[in-house]
Amino acid sequence: MIKFVMCLTRHPDLSRDEFKTYWLDKHGPFFMKNADVLGAIRYVQSHTLDSPLNNGLRKSRGMLAEFDGVAEVWFDSEEALIEGMNSTEGQRLAGALLEDESKFIDHSKSAAFIVEEHEL
Repeated sequence: MIKFVMCLTRHPDLSRDEFKTYWLDKHGPFFMKNADVLGAIRYVQSHTLDSPLNNGLRKSRGMLAEFDGVAEVWFDSEEALIEGMNSTEGQRLAGALLEDESKFIDHSKSAAFIVEEHEL
């Protein structure tokens, strides 16, 4: 099992609340409606809290500012993800997802990567 992880920074024209609302109420349902096309088996959105704890954590460790949220999408394997994204329907969907993401994500300040989870 692998995960596709995206650390998201909101579009500069959106407040954090607007970002959360769009991601949860518009993009999330759109993705879930089409998740099977890509072979996705689980999708989780983690929305960053507006909490003074975040500032304290950042300062105490000398870290960069937090992202506005983290998306995690599980797949059975890298091959399953590649197969889903390489299908004709998957390529069409990938374009539509990217177009929708541009409405609420600043891709130039976000990150995406594939991970393997190790539960301790």
